[in-house]
Amino acid sequence: MTHALPPLDTLRETCTAIAQDAASEIMRIYAGDHGVRDKDDKSPVTDADHAAEAVILAGLRKLTPGIVIIAEEEMAAGRVPSLDDGRPFWLVDPLDGTKEFIKRNGEFTVNIALVENGRPTLGIVLAPATDTLWRGAKGLGADKREGKGAFTPIRTRTPPTEGLTACASRSHGTFNDLDIWFRNNDLTVVDRVQAGSSLKFCLIAEGKADIYPRFGPTMEWDTGAAQGVLEAAGGEVVTVDGKPLLYGKPRFANPHFIARSLAAR
Repeated sequence: MTHALPPLDTLRETCTAIAQDAASEIMRIYAGDHGVRDKDDKSPVTDADHAAEAVILAGLRKLTPGIVIIAEEEMAAGRVPSLDDGRPFWLVDPLDGTKEFIKRNGEFTVNIALVENGRPTLGIVLAPATDTLWRGAKGLGADKREGKGAFTPIRTRTPPTEGLTACASRSHGTFNDLDIWFRNNDLTVVDRVQAGSSLKFCLIAEGKADIYPRFGPTMEWDTGAAQGVLEAAGGEVVTVDGKPLLYGKPRFANPHFIARSLAAR
């Protein structure tokens, strides 16, 4: 059975509201006991992960009945839906940056992405601790809102002539290995920024950084929404051989990738 999607601008606005509702649940729990425990793979999960995911799943099922949703905690619990070839599906990471959430450093995000034909055509990234939201949609561009302010357009930048600003994960690895890769690819890096969760993509999307190579394991729900934002802002996410990072892969595991502005190639 084919399920028609609402227009992309309608999906963007409704998913913005869904992400805000999920963020409210996260911040309610953030203020008290996190309820931290380990999943089967020994990665941490909190009450906030589950509460936010429940809000998002309910919202998306009402918005697009019948469209498959791939959500991190559902997957961890063994509830793995099958994908129909070529059909759209949702990717949800209700709390990306759980380690940052536990550390209370504010660098965690709500992530909702729509994938069509293997590419994220809509991405919503919301940082609950700062109430900052980035979003991007194919053909509609990307924008950002801080607090209750208005959305303002964002765009990747042309790096300054002196060199690139590079991003690295707050909790996974250091710049040591990345520096070798930069040298091997004749890239001059003059500034380095560490950030948690999908915030690194958003820094590139709004022109505050230029490149984020990731050579460690990630899953599709970790990157889908942020890739949607970055690509709508004029950037790209490619594998190490220069091909677009695609979605709907077996086990939903990503290869190594580079997120960057087009001018940082």
